[in-house]
Formats: sequence, structure tokens, C-alpha cells
Amino acid sequence: MAAAVAFRLAEPGDFLQVLNICSEAFDGLDYMAVFYQRWLEEPGRLVFVAALDSRVVALESALLVDGGQTAVFQGLRVASDLRGRGVAGALQKHVTDYIRHHYPQVSACRLSRGDQPSPQTLSKYSLVAKEAILSLCCEATDLGLFLAELRAKVPCNSSSSSSSSSSSSCSPGPVMLSQQEAETLILSDHVVSKLLPGQTIINDWEPLRPVEANLEVLRRRGLTWIADRRSEPAALSLCTVPYAVPLRHDALHFNMNIFGRSLAPVCSVFVAQLEALLPSLTGYLVFHTYVDPPLWPGLRHFCQNTANVLFFKDYWEELVLETEL
Repeated sequence: MAAAVAFRLAEPGDFLQVLNICSEAFDGLDYMAVFYQRWLEEPGRLVFVAALDSRVVALESALLVDGGQTAVFQGLRVASDLRGRGVAGALQKHVTDYIRHHYPQVSACRLSRGDQPSPQTLSKYSLVAKEAILSLCCEATDLGLFLAELRAKVPCNSSSSSSSSSSSSCSPGPVMLSQQEAETLILSDHVVSKLLPGQTIINDWEPLRPVEANLEVLRRRGLTWIADRRSEPAALSLCTVPYAVPLRHDALHFNMNIFGRSLAPVCSVFVAQLEALLPSLTGYLVFHTYVDPPLWPGLRHFCQNTANVLFFKDYWEELVLETEL
């Protein structure tokens, strides 16, 4: 089967066929409808499709990061009727060979996995980082009640309001960071050595080394940055812009990565991120929060509520893998 498939760079006209191979992916949270055109236009990104006759049957993309030294593989999709027939492996080999030929400076490839890779797969990669994922869902109209319950649980010295002023007994709460403040923090020795998982910036399944060359990638994402404090934070978070997903006609999805090793400040910035989003949210929400795995049970307990906010999935993980190209 793989021998009969042709590979080429993706085009805008492939959009509808690409959506056809994405219809069953990611529990109704597939981002491709929103991201496809953006990916075609993004600097440093290559998007490839596999075609059988005139039918698009698979897609893969690679984003060149780390100053052009690493390719981050993202977005692998294969038509459901052709899975297990060698198409994915053939497409990935084509992408790898293309990068080796056209971008010889690339020395490594990196990818994120949300399932448990087989021992055979893991033997080909080194594990760079791991995050545990807390998945929640609710109607947007219930989020305010959920936040009211959470605020009552946040310790006094980790106030949930990003704009609250300090009192005689409480330290100031989390702070929303400017882009410049966020960039300075994310590259600081304190954050890199003490907060980042595997010394890796992870945003929405996109793993980046903490180097200046990757700041432009982060700027393009339109992220909201919140920390528990501006100097040497115990928790630093980034949150994506909500985007439409096919789960429901009015469903929105967003991802929040929180870098930290202590539960209280992580809970605090979690609440602050949701508060920052609250005024703009409508419809049905599904949101993933990525944290240090030992903190997952505590964050899940913190999120127990009576406000009709439900757990969308049980415990699962994101693994960041890397290998030489």
C-alpha cells in the first residue's frame, strides 16, 4: 500500500480532504480545522500530505525550532481505512528525508505523544519531559460558579485574583505578565532549572528548548502568561487562545500549561488563568491543564466541585520524545 502513495507539500485546496481524515481524532477536539491554514502560512513549518490517486490519505507537519536545529513533528493523521498499512511510517520517512536534504543543519526531531508508546517506539527515542493532564468540561455559564468554589479553597498566601492588592495578612495574588516579562522569566535560570519539565517549554503539545530563537514561535501563539509572582515564581503558566472544535456546534477548547513543583501556587495560577478567560467564554468548554505528574492528584482534588464542571478524561500524560535525525 505505501508504495502506491505519493507525497507532496500540502496546499490550501487540500483543506476539505484533510478534514475528512481528521473526523474521528482526539475525542472530538481535533484542532486541524482551525490550524491548517495557519500552519501553511507559518514561518519555518513544513506540511506534507500523502495521496492515493487523487485522495489525500495522510498528513504530517514539521516545525523548525531551536534556531533551526530541531524539527518538531506535529499533526500526524491517517485515513481510518488505511491505518496499520504502512502509510504513516512512509510519510514520516519522506518528511525526514526531505528535511535531511533541504535543511542539513537539523540534527534532532522531537514529538509529543498522548498515548503510552510501545517499548519498541520508546527504544528509538529519549524521554525529554512528561506532564500529567487534567481534563475538564462544562457549559461556560457554569464556569463562574466553579471559580467561586475554587477561590474559597485557594490558600490566603496564594490569592486567586490576578489584580488583587495585598492585605496585612495576605501576599499579593498571581500576576498577568507582559510578553516581555514572560520572555525574560521563561529563559531565566530559575525557571529553566527549577520549573520547566525536562528544561523544556511545552505549549499545547509543542515542545521548545528555552532559547531566544524560540521566543518568536511563542509570540505567534497569542498566549496568556500568569505567574504567582514576578520574581522567581513558584508557578509560571501559559494558556492558549480558545478555539472551536467539532465535539459540539458551540464547543471551545483551550490548553493551559503550568510549570511548578508546589501545589498551592499551581492551583492559584490555574484559577487566575480561568478568571482571565471567563468574560470571553461562551458555549461548551473542554480544557486541558498540564502539570508536573506528582501534582495531578492534588489538582484533581482541588477541582472537585458542585458547579457541574465535570472531568472529561481520567489521568493521562503527555510524553515529549526526541531522537537524532
